[in-house]
Amino acid sequence: MSGPRVSVVVPAYNAAWCVARAIDSVLAQTARDFELIVVNDGSTDDTATVLAGYGDRIRVVTQQNAGLSAARNAGIAAATGDWVAFLDADDWWLPGKLAAQLDLVDAQTDIGFCSTAALIVDPEGRQVGTWEDSGAHGAILRDIFATNATVAGSGSAVMAQRKLFARTGGFDTALRSLEDIDMWMRLAAITRFGCVREAQVCILRAPGSMSRNREVMRNSALQVMNKNRDLLPPPDRGAFWRTAMAGVLADYAKWRYRDGERAAALRDLVQAFALAPLARGRLILSLALAMLTGRPV
Repeated sequence: MSGPRVSVVVPAYNAAWCVARAIDSVLAQTARDFELIVVNDGSTDDTATVLAGYGDRIRVVTQQNAGLSAARNAGIAAATGDWVAFLDADDWWLPGKLAAQLDLVDAQTDIGFCSTAALIVDPEGRQVGTWEDSGAHGAILRDIFATNATVAGSGSAVMAQRKLFARTGGFDTALRSLEDIDMWMRLAAITRFGCVREAQVCILRAPGSMSRNREVMRNSALQVMNKNRDLLPPPDRGAFWRTAMAGVLADYAKWRYRDGERAAALRDLVQAFALAPLARGRLILSLALAMLTGRPV
């Protein structure tokens, strides 16, 4: 007897306040050939009670707290579907999400992973932004290096062939952030990507959540860019990689400056200029001048 077409993996840590919304959004999918695996990552709240209320409509994997990457890896290990789709416990899907992705991969059989555009919503459920299809499809490894947010929706929108994880390895448990970007780079090095242009995912953004995690995100971004450099074709490991790395440093310099950390922002710009003085020099110098004169960036 064959397994389901899709295994949906929802990592949950102290998610009693939100996981039911995520689960309900999966159970409401118009495409029905899926199994739903929720990984209770050592929750100390009422997550286990909420999950127990769903009975045999979901599969629950329980483990000691080990973090988001380890929880996703546990879900992949338990999966039996041809495809694995990820959903964070505080986000949710629109009813046609899985159907749209399955239509896409059926039409383009060379795609090994795909995502969808997403709506960004606040805690009151109001739309505050969109994460649109970047337009980068097919071979997108260079695109992810150049723009880390290339894969729309990221950890709550991606669906990938389960067999590919045997080749890429699991999510990196050593990373404290951007573990999803790291995985998309590794997938993009061995397969092709597609994206559903219509928003099919809602991603929750709490006020201040990014600023609280900014330094963790910055350090993880630099680690991901360094550790995956050798995934690029040899001609791209030089000037292209340095230009991409300089772009990451410049982006986080802007955020550091906006958070009131001007000295740290300027240090990032110096490092970025040293990496790519020709490709990024004009941008970096204009940012530095604005920061030194107190102008907004």
